Amino acid sequence: MASLAPSKPHRLYIGLMSGTSLDGIDGVLFDAASLAVTGHVHAPFAPALRDELLALNAPGDNELHRAALAANAVARGYADVVSQLLEATGTRRSQITAIGAHGQTVRHRPDGLDGYTTQLLNGALLAEQAGIDVVCDLRSRDVAAGGQGAPLVPAFHRAIFGTSDTDVAVLNLGGIANLSLLFADGRTGGFDTGPANCLMDGWTAVHLGEAFDADGTWAATGHVLPELLAVLQAEPFFALPPPKSTGRDLFHLDWLQARLTPGQRPQDVQATLLELSARSIADSLKHQMPQARTLIACGGGARNGRLMQRLSELLPGVEVESSATRNLPVDQVEAAAFAWLAHRFVERQPGNLPAVTGAAGPRLLGALYPA
Repeated sequence: MASLAPSKPHRLYIGLMSGTSLDGIDGVLFDAASLAVTGHVHAPFAPALRDELLALNAPGDNELHRAALAANAVARGYADVVSQLLEATGTRRSQITAIGAHGQTVRHRPDGLDGYTTQLLNGALLAEQAGIDVVCDLRSRDVAAGGQGAPLVPAFHRAIFGTSDTDVAVLNLGGIANLSLLFADGRTGGFDTGPANCLMDGWTAVHLGEAFDADGTWAATGHVLPELLAVLQAEPFFALPPPKSTGRDLFHLDWLQARLTPGQRPQDVQATLLELSARSIADSLKHQMPQARTLIACGGGARNGRLMQRLSELLPGVEVESSATRNLPVDQVEAAAFAWLAHRFVERQPGNLPAVTGAAGPRLLGALYPA
């Protein structure tokens, strides 16, 4: 079995990611020496588990029991992806130094003395079933140090996308959108900008019965409602300066419903939600990195053609491109980032950037569950 013994060459890792979009689990085989992904598996959540994880984002009956069962189910799903990944790549478990596992965020409230962040995952069960050391709970230490616990990916984005030639921004379009700002002078910034897919996906599920608006085609049939857009943009989060992070605790369908008025067509609301995502991202980039000439998009939302088009229109002079053009497909970037964070843990190196999260200083991130 894998071990964190100092004599083991720390090269191959598995990264596991399931994000706020709730579209399932992405697993990658990651070579820490070359910073390359050498294998990828995606597995959707079973509908019942997806529904339960979504429900657990809000207060409900018997939460502790239900959350524990969901954490077990997530662990089993992760273990299945590990097995598929090893088989697909012809890799032995003994070759893997550790698994970096994100878990499923159901609460993210990092502000104040009682701040916390909760990602559902039974790390002990995953280690037991996978037979590989597991590094998980990667956000809590940053929160304990006064940080937001998010985003954690900018340091990884710096390692793979950063350049000394020009300012580069990296945009992750999951349920929530976050920007990494990779300045040519070596500075790195990052923060959540607001919703990317979570509101659009929820609205699509209610009105079309689909998990998401493929390529933004439904949104393209509607018209942006200026009055509604103004009401949505008045949410105080958008005006906060970095460091800042958010999640479904704030941006959910009840938040949207409270701001709607009778007679608004569903497709027009969808068009307005897409515009909200695009404008909050574009405005943030213009304000925080006005010299940016490249925006590299990843995450499921990078496949939304209408959203990518609006970003290009709102950011003249900025080349908006997919991470796939940099040899890293859009659905592999975050999983690779958590493999990289596991590598940082194994090497006893900090994984956070205090300038990004607001933490008191660099911290070793994660909790270890040995195989």
